[in-house]
Amino acid sequence: MAAAALLSFHTVSPFPPILSSPIITIKPRAVLNEARKMRVPYELKQGQSRLFHELPSGLNMEVIMQKGAADERNKRKIENPPLIFVHGSYHAAWCWAEHWIPFFSASGYDCYAISLLGQGESDEPAGSVAGTLQTHAGDVADFIRRKLMSPPVLLGHSFGALIIQYYIANIKNDQFLDLENLYPKLAGAVLVCSVPPSGNSGLIWRYLFTKPVAAFKVTRSLAAKAFQTSLPLCKETFFSAAMEDHLVLRYQELMKESSRMPLFDLRKLNASLPVPSVPKSSIELLVLGANDDFIVDGEGLKETGTFYGVSPISVEGVAHDMMLDCSWEKGANVILSWLSGLSTIR
Repeated sequence: MAAAALLSFHTVSPFPPILSSPIITIKPRAVLNEARKMRVPYELKQGQSRLFHELPSGLNMEVIMQKGAADERNKRKIENPPLIFVHGSYHAAWCWAEHWIPFFSASGYDCYAISLLGQGESDEPAGSVAGTLQTHAGDVADFIRRKLMSPPVLLGHSFGALIIQYYIANIKNDQFLDLENLYPKLAGAVLVCSVPPSGNSGLIWRYLFTKPVAAFKVTRSLAAKAFQTSLPLCKETFFSAAMEDHLVLRYQELMKESSRMPLFDLRKLNASLPVPSVPKSSIELLVLGANDDFIVDGEGLKETGTFYGVSPISVEGVAHDMMLDCSWEKGANVILSWLSGLSTIR
């Protein structure tokens, strides 16, 4: 019974498998529905702006942006790659705007946080789900291709990191098919608390046999969406124990409103694992995990690092929502150090 419950969770959870179909992007049709925005609005911070990128489908995708600070020594902006942030399930662009976008923009990086379709302030497509890994990655690629002048670094969290893995795999495929412009080149990628490339089956069985209580809690929290109504469960699922309750309540309300429709039909994706492999060192990549992650365990983090031929880094004292947690700067500093090394390689 426990196995069935957890497997049920993973058909509606933020841990989908990777779609490995051809690279033809399916464009959803717009829905003329004015009652589609978040009822709990996110107020932007100083220096941030919200724009809406019109996709080829006619749908508008929310983007929160903040330009990089100028170098005070010579009064010109530092030459850094732009950063694009992709959220996971039950989140939207706001989760990056809270701490990490101000942090990285202050360090000279132009920052863009995307809300996937059907999430945050983005439009909803027709149908019962927001799209597929293929269409979401295609939407990110469309923004890069039409709005950016130089290759960016993609940073994804949880499910957003899976979208990035799909994107990376299709850069290779595009090169082989001489269709490189469909998925523009990247300066690098950061996978934050990502689901392993093989999917979630390993996580499922490890939780069932080693942490059955945690397995039940994860199922209740995410599959039944109990995190939306239970403050203790929301904190345990996404945040550190030291996180202040008033912050958990605020983010809980925003998470309720962020995902107005499922990102995709996970049952249609289960047979398409694992993620297509890429040549080692084909892209500069950072695999970053959280030592107190309640969802993605250490074995999952190790698997992702091994798959891409890099040594993963696990940050002490932070939980799954590393970018919102009370010690959010720990992960941000690791990424900033990696980005500094990336600039020397370039």
